Amino acid sequence: MSDGPTADPRAEPGTYALLLRAHTEQTIEVGALGELTVRPGMYVYVGSAFGPGGVRARVRRHARADGARHWHVDYLRSGTTLEAVWYTHDPTRRECVWAAGLRDGPEALVPLDGFGASDCDCPAHLVAVPSAPSFAAFRERMQDECPNHVPLRRVDGTALPRG
Repeated sequence: MSDGPTADPRAEPGTYALLLRAHTEQTIEVGALGELTVRPGMYVYVGSAFGPGGVRARVRRHARADGARHWHVDYLRSGTTLEAVWYTHDPTRRECVWAAGLRDGPEALVPLDGFGASDCDCPAHLVAVPSAPSFAAFRERMQDECPNHVPLRRVDGTALPRG
């Protein structure tokens, strides 16, 4: 598979990662989690979409960055730019494995404990990194760790429909 941009995700279940860029420093209140200091740089949020509309609906919802704040990432989206989305239509929930793989990165930091992980035991499903992680390296790692992993795809954040 090419490392270039691919098509909009389908309306099927799966796992996704939002690559978000913050341009300015700001402090945001993230519901009951408390304050998150957002510094300029990249943030990667991992989620899953196993409900109606699957990955397509969830990613388009996050791409709009408006509406009710239902998920932790909704608070972060208002002050960031969506640069890319990595996703898979794997029927197995992979968000905890993906989040662990990203947290293990050499420069990755968890900016707020529990972010995106209220329904699991993970430290967080959000990492802050100085620059965007390598899609090719991440894809290879996930396929090594989970040999039956459905292929990962990516799409440029500006290519996503907002509706």
